[in-house]
Amino acid sequence: MARPYLGFRGHGLIRFMILTVVLPAYCLLGYNNAVFGGLLSLESFVEQFPTIDTVHTTGSKQAENARIQGTVVALYTVGCMFGALSCFSLGDKLGRLRTIAVGCILEIVGSILLSTSFSLGQLIVGRLVLGLGFGAITATVPIWQSESSPAQHRGALVVLEGVFSSAGLATSQWIDLGLFFAKSSVSWRFPLAFPIVFSFVILGFLPFLPDSPRWLVKHGRIAEAKSVMAILEDTTEDSPVVENDIAKMQHSLEEMGQGSFRGLFSNKKDRLLNRTLLACFSTFSQQINGIGIIGFYTNTIFEEFVGVSQIVARVLSGSIYIFQLLCCFVAFGTIDRIGRRKLMMFGVTGMGICSAIVAGTVSQAAENKACSIIAAICVFLFALFFGIGALGINYLYGTEVAPLAYRVPIYALTTTTLWSFNFLVVEVTPVAFASIGYKYFIVFACINLFLLLPIIYFFLPETQRHSLEDMDTIFRMSKNAFDVVKVSREMVKGRLRADAAHAAVTVEVVDGPQGSDDEKPKVQSLENV
Repeated sequence: MARPYLGFRGHGLIRFMILTVVLPAYCLLGYNNAVFGGLLSLESFVEQFPTIDTVHTTGSKQAENARIQGTVVALYTVGCMFGALSCFSLGDKLGRLRTIAVGCILEIVGSILLSTSFSLGQLIVGRLVLGLGFGAITATVPIWQSESSPAQHRGALVVLEGVFSSAGLATSQWIDLGLFFAKSSVSWRFPLAFPIVFSFVILGFLPFLPDSPRWLVKHGRIAEAKSVMAILEDTTEDSPVVENDIAKMQHSLEEMGQGSFRGLFSNKKDRLLNRTLLACFSTFSQQINGIGIIGFYTNTIFEEFVGVSQIVARVLSGSIYIFQLLCCFVAFGTIDRIGRRKLMMFGVTGMGICSAIVAGTVSQAAENKACSIIAAICVFLFALFFGIGALGINYLYGTEVAPLAYRVPIYALTTTTLWSFNFLVVEVTPVAFASIGYKYFIVFACINLFLLLPIIYFFLPETQRHSLEDMDTIFRMSKNAFDVVKVSREMVKGRLRADAAHAAVTVEVVDGPQGSDDEKPKVQSLENV
């Protein structure tokens, strides 16, 4: 009899899941977000689609083309939005793996439509279908991964998504640069077809991977859930660890039922509205901090504001994402030690300061070369702060605050929020660049420092050290939205005190000779904290 999951167990199986699904899925996220922006100034591309040409036009014609260009670029995010919304009804019915498979198939269809486009209409349809598929993927993969990961390493494992996303961003920029010198349509058709590779990798390995044990419990498949948990924990099905985990999942479902869309707006004892808003805020903050203008319009920033050539702009864009990729490893190594809140506050503070400096320097870049250099450095530093404090953490946080019964609808709404504000930023950016120029960066400086930072500090509870089921208890114990942060902190302190008590070691010290009845043994208690 063949061993399940190609014989992988425990940490080996988790690594296999990451390499075969999470890695290509989030490489796709980064790649799709950046690849199109690098094609907008290619000669062969604007010749094929002259209505989105902002390079060879001026005045009112350029303004009109900028609006069309922003819409075409942003339609991908509209597709992602509807793809995520579809998981409200389909996500829990199909299961995590089958939902991912459907998303990959749509990704392949969208990539084929884009790479074979000869008209603006086909390009638009391709962007929509591509987004529809990837919206389903982004709404499902983080849930599947967090539900299958051990609590003590959940943060680091999910933050890897940020590392992989940065790798996809870098890949897109270097492919764009490598084909920049090709004068035929292959310079943009190949980059748009390349994502098919990632989708086929995912589809090829899905049959050899386990579905989420929590989804199995929710659908009454307890025996399968025990089998999956035992393999993930590398133990036996009758192990106390497995029995305890399954019991927690069942208890969570009994407390909250099966979950419904209407239930998301209830703020009774389980504080579902509070949790839904926090989950949505995590992805709202990721898109409204200004990363959208870097992800989609990096080349435009370097060419039009910093004032470098097309080739240098592409080299700098590719270098940014390699730099961001390296920075993500800082979050990977610290998120389960420092926690989510501190990294998120560090990130938005740094991004706000960088945005303010960029605004001040690009306004003088035309006359002052030093200002151009400082602006370029701050764009790199923005990527550093985003990689450490926003890229992977925000995908993780929404899955951690959502209860099992409502995890799919909450995360579907969370992902919809992500793509909604991604659409807003991408749609507005070309027009903002054309109308207010460098002042656009001031907007994001204010958003980071005066909106996102206070909300994170006062309202977002720390999820480090808590199991997914522990979060249910934290919200039930909270009296209001301000109280959640305090309860989470107190629960961690209580757990540390309990751990210290369990670590107390009683050492029996016999002072008298063995066998002596004259003296009773004396007992010394040592605390090993």
